[in-house]
Amino acid sequence: QVQLVESGGGLVQAGGSLRLSCAASGRTFTFSRYAMGWFRQAPGKEREFVAAISWSATNTYYADSAKGRFTTSRDNAKNTVYLQMNSLKPDDTAVYYCAADTRVYRSVLVRQQSEYYYWGQGTQVTVSS
Repeated sequence: QVQLVESGGGLVQAGGSLRLSCAASGRTFTFSRYAMGWFRQAPGKEREFVAAISWSATNTYYADSAKGRFTTSRDNAKNTVYLQMNSLKPDDTAVYYCAADTRVYRSVLVRQQSEYYYWGQGTQVTVSS
């Protein structure tokens, strides 16, 4: 059984920063083989793509809303992926989810939710104005 557990969410003022973590576990899941994605869902809105990072961490991909403010990274030795969020805005308020790619060693990162198989339970990020 694969588990993805997000942490690091909370309440922050506009302009502040948060660092989200997503720890992966599971006997049959080799974290280092899979690209990882970050998504978010704001109240009343559909879940949307935020960022992705390749299995080797050599490639990253960001939604326009995240470019220049968010950075994703990973530590394969710790089975953990991170999302550093700076210059936060009230529009960034959402539940943030991490997800694992359906394929191993994917070379081109994708934003479609259907291409991600395992999902975490989410962590709430609230940005006050």
